[in-house]
Parts: sequence; C-alpha cells; structure tokens
Amino acid sequence: MNRAKERLIFALDVPDINEAVRLVKTLDGHVGYFKIGLELFVAEGPSVIQAVTKNSSAEIFLDLKLHDIPATVSGALRSASKYPIRFVTVHCDHPNLLQNKESLRKNMDILGITILTSTSPEHLSLLGFSQNISLPQLATERAEIAQRAGCTGAVCSAKEVGKIRQACGPDFLLIVPGIRPQWEGISTDDQARVSTPEQAIKDGADYIVVGRPIRNAIDPKEAAQKIVKEIEQGLVFSDREKSSN
Repeated sequence: MNRAKERLIFALDVPDINEAVRLVKTLDGHVGYFKIGLELFVAEGPSVIQAVTKNSSAEIFLDLKLHDIPATVSGALRSASKYPIRFVTVHCDHPNLLQNKESLRKNMDILGITILTSTSPEHLSLLGFSQNISLPQLATERAEIAQRAGCTGAVCSAKEVGKIRQACGPDFLLIVPGIRPQWEGISTDDQARVSTPEQAIKDGADYIVVGRPIRNAIDPKEAAQKIVKEIEQGLVFSDREKSSN
C-alpha cells in the first residue's frame, strides 16, 4: 500500500497555518504530498512551507498556478526553488514558458496547468475558443506546450488524462485533481470534470489530488486510508494491463 499512499496528494485548502498544521499532523504518514495553494500561501507566505516540513515527512506541492510573462514566471520559480518543494505549477499557454530553467533546483519539478477542472465545455465559447475545439483537445495541446517548454508534467482532469498520456508519453507526469471517492459519490460542487481515485489511476494518472473528501470527513485519517485503497485497486489493474501487453 505504500506505493499507493505516495500517489495521494492532500490539498491544504484551509485559511490559516494553525488549521494546516492540525491536518498535517493528523495525516502525516497517510499521504505522499501536501499541496499548498493560493489561499494558504497568500495568508501565511513561505512560513507555511516550513511548518509543513517541520511536522511531516511528506513532500510539498506548491500550487500557485503562476501566470505572467516568461521572465516574471522564471523569477518566481527561482524564488520558489529556495524552498524544499517537489512540485510547483505554472499556466502553460506560452511556447517560451520557462527561461533559464538550468538556474532552478534540480529536484523541483514544474507542472503545467492545462485546463482547470471547474471548466465545462460550455465555458469554452465564453472564453473565446472556437466551437471546433474540445476540452480534451485543448488540454492536450497545452500539455504538449508544457512538455516542449521543459515542464516535467502537467495537471489535468481525469477526462483528458488518457489522451494526454498518449500524446506526451509514459515519462510525462500527470497529476489529476477533481477526485471524488467511490464512497462519497460524485458531488455537485465547483468541480465540473471529476473522477474516482481508482478510475483516475486506471486512466493513466501518476498522482491524484484530494481535498474536501478528506478534509470534511469525520475522520480524515480514515478517509485518506480508504482513498489509498482505491488507488491500490487502480494500480493493480494498471499492472495487469501492462503485463498483458
């Protein structure tokens, strides 16, 4: 089950460092990564990174979705590389996305954001995209931009992960948010394109991001353990598929 646990990223989508530390202490040893997003980072700054590393052996995913001109993004990435971060996210809509990547810490992986999981097909026309382009096609094109720019992987919904895997190959990391476990059911929140942990892994996800189903559970530790079991089921299926090919 340890390999399944390492695939689970818990989203620390909480307003302050005290709540973050409480959850980190509760879930330490039960998840592979803690994801620090905009709300928490803007509220607490880099001190929250130090708090997580002090209270857990899990790795850190800094999910800031950096989006600016390449020079500014590169400067922000250099600043981020001073901290013990494994993953950091950038929007991938520019062919010269990463400048001076060689100046960054070698073991910090940069992930390209493709399309937010809150985006539905109906949103594309409102955003000015042609009716001839689909969400999977747009997500794949952005993942390919990220790969050519030097990103290690991309963030995408489970609905696009198979197509992106086919386009970008087996070594390109794919991180899938918008996860709703089997026992919770598919909820009607702001996530428009969702999947279960098992199905996301079967479809080709390397890691999954889970927030609310764990955070809002009566027993977050138990919820994480149940999700890890679902991940393991997906990994077993994937192993069988590989061995049969």
